[in-house]
Amino acid sequence: MNLRKMMFLLYIGLILLSACTMQADDSDQARQGLMTFFDNLSKGNYEKAAELYGGSYETLVSWNPELNPDDHAALWQGGCQVNGLQCLTVRSATFNERTTAGEYIFTLEFNDPAGDLFTLEGCCGDTTVSPVSQFEYHVVQGGDGKFQVIDMPVYVP
Repeated sequence: MNLRKMMFLLYIGLILLSACTMQADDSDQARQGLMTFFDNLSKGNYEKAAELYGGSYETLVSWNPELNPDDHAALWQGGCQVNGLQCLTVRSATFNERTTAGEYIFTLEFNDPAGDLFTLEGCCGDTTVSPVSQFEYHVVQGGDGKFQVIDMPVYVP
């Protein structure tokens, strides 16, 4: 193999390696945004949490008709303190994949208030549903470069 071919292959290899590294860096940043979102919710920092949320507020608005629909911090407070959203700390966040649409998909486990693994049981005493402790969350990168969570916390009626 001549030197020119070797240099070309080395160059292509470096480009591919840098692309993989960039995606890994992006998934780390997406993971950090996800962790920070839930950390803020669990600590009652609703204004900061709202900055990291890019999903729909439709459900929170319908649950809290007395609140200003543009007051996202108040909507999060209602969701976490009144409406049954489980605004818990993250126990683990595993990166699954980046979709072709640019969504970063993670599997999360949460700590319950006592620090144990949060497990969602079947509603209203239903024992036919298996308990769930892993939940899928999606994160997207906004036009401003910031990563935002697009799924709401687990809901318990």
